[in-house]
Amino acid sequence: MEGGPAGTQKGISQAGLREALTGILPPATTPFDRSGNVIYPALREQMDYLLGNGSRGVIVGGSTGEGHTLGFDEFVKVVHTAHDALAGRKPLVAGLIVNSTHEAVERAKALKGLDIAALQVTPVHYLFKPGADNTLAHFRAIYEATGIPVIIYNVVPWNYLSVELMLRIMREEPGVIGMKQSGGDLDSVSELVQRVAPRNLVFTGVDALLYPAFVLGVHGAICALTAAIPGVCLKLWNAVQQKDLDAARQIHRGFVTLWNAIPHDSLPACVKYIQHRQGLGMHFPRAPMDQVSDEVKANIDRALAPLPT
Repeated sequence: MEGGPAGTQKGISQAGLREALTGILPPATTPFDRSGNVIYPALREQMDYLLGNGSRGVIVGGSTGEGHTLGFDEFVKVVHTAHDALAGRKPLVAGLIVNSTHEAVERAKALKGLDIAALQVTPVHYLFKPGADNTLAHFRAIYEATGIPVIIYNVVPWNYLSVELMLRIMREEPGVIGMKQSGGDLDSVSELVQRVAPRNLVFTGVDALLYPAFVLGVHGAICALTAAIPGVCLKLWNAVQQKDLDAARQIHRGFVTLWNAIPHDSLPACVKYIQHRQGLGMHFPRAPMDQVSDEVKANIDRALAPLPT
């Protein structure tokens, strides 16, 4: 059953989508060569890697995927390539990091005919920001134009949406099925988990706080380390679900050590290096992001060594 003008996950109800997206949802990196060109065949290798390590689905075009650097045609081809590589094995979420409702709608419409489970959409991220009513209208317009469910990606520092506004958007616009909280404030995560409607999803996007967020009851994780070491993230998730908190805390300590070894301003570049250390090809960030220095590589290698395989 085709879900809307752009095509949503075929034959899946909102309740089914909620279940399908619960767990580890890595934001795939975009493989670039040294000149900044997309290496599309490497996306296929990465899809197999992420799914082979227990991911419940994959996000393309997010922050870890440097989606903010992708031109229109590049974005469309990246999503098409990932979609074909996944071949319906798990849900695909497309990330939209753009500064207008028009651009978000145009990008989503360009995915017509693909099996897209949801759109992960940031608030606008340039200098200016709309008020609450127009912020709600932004997410509503994207859903109404495409029929694809929306996940709010709450990450933009100067347009950081309050708990009250996100709850209002999810309450008033059924097409917004959930949100990803990427601030380091566990209070907001706890409040969202406590107050969100049963039909909605709350994801954590804070790598160093996966363990406490899992204990609080978030529905899953979408963050850089879920793309870098998805298998370890799954072990942490499963340990918390099984109430093996001693094992979960031990994994958490390793997570924090690895997170502290990474310069966060070049996070996508570091994730690509970690993926390489897990067996994928070595790819690069898009300029002007810093490359991973030999010193940082050594720090990452030391932090990776004790993590469970």
